[in-house]
Amino acid sequence: MKIVSVVGARPQFVKLAPIHKAARAAVVEHVIVHTGQHYDPMLSDVFFEDLGIGSPDVHLGIGSGSHGVQTGAMLAALDSVFDAHRPDWVLVYGDTNSTVAAALSAVKMHIPVAHLEAGLRSFNRRMPEEHNRVVTDHLADLLLAPTRVAVSHLADEGLSSRTELVGDVMTDVLFEVRDEVGSRPSVLLEELGLEPGGFYVATIHRADNTDDGERLREVMSALAHLDRPTVLLAHPRIVARAAEHGVDLDAGSLISHAPLAYPDLIAASLASAGIVTDSGGLQKEAFLLGVPCTTVRTETEWVETIELGWNVLATTAEQIAAAVTRPKPAATDAAPYGDGHAAARVIDMLLSHVGREGG
Repeated sequence: MKIVSVVGARPQFVKLAPIHKAARAAVVEHVIVHTGQHYDPMLSDVFFEDLGIGSPDVHLGIGSGSHGVQTGAMLAALDSVFDAHRPDWVLVYGDTNSTVAAALSAVKMHIPVAHLEAGLRSFNRRMPEEHNRVVTDHLADLLLAPTRVAVSHLADEGLSSRTELVGDVMTDVLFEVRDEVGSRPSVLLEELGLEPGGFYVATIHRADNTDDGERLREVMSALAHLDRPTVLLAHPRIVARAAEHGVDLDAGSLISHAPLAYPDLIAASLASAGIVTDSGGLQKEAFLLGVPCTTVRTETEWVETIELGWNVLATTAEQIAAAVTRPKPAATDAAPYGDGHAAARVIDMLLSHVGREGG
């Protein structure tokens, strides 16, 4: 069997790592295509190195642009890639422009598509990611759902016959990295002179929180007035928007820092008193690490983190402050995101369905 994985953004590189490892263990040919959606080395190249994936087989170098320009460029480039490799499966990950472009290109070429992390829904139609994931689920031949809630969403949309529950592959890699970094100090402690449990980690990058100057100023002001130093791992998007709107990313308690390599991010999260984010993946990673999370959004795809008390949604400065400083929730042994062996199930599912799906 031959699989082509299409990835383009940091969370996808993390999910790719256990899939690549499981494919090699099963002696499955695995071709990695990097669209170049995230092109900053700290958001791209370093993840391939640190997670032991190796260099991508194909790098499209698409770069930034409007949603239409970026997605269109990916579509044009992927047609020739898929034609050259003619895989048994195109495997797409999550909810990015890379995901929907690869799904569209493959189905039009009658190549079966499997969607990893299928069935997640925020029900917020303002989010481009929501449209990407819904369209991809309805295009794909095999829907690899990470949770029972995701399976339920797919059933509600009439997609049960294509759905398989496999667990969350991010759990696989997170547990492995957690065990590797657990005994070493975070680079943030060394570089910034912070104490374990004496700081928060923040990541803010979504358009709803960054594109409008007043909104960005409100969120950054909330972080600047927290009761502990707050290290903002500054994605290129927020750096550009802050400069554009004249927002200081190093005011009060707020300390801006370049994005971290994935192992360093996990080490920093483990050492922190809490996480503030609008990222989907980091909410779940915080839960799996037992670190309280505050999500600066009105909704989340990872509803289990809310239900179990480890995540709180907050949008105003007052809500953010209250959520971040809340008492640590009670420990739980709930495991809604699987047992750390999802990637092997994904490869097994692709093997068992090969030749049965698509055009």
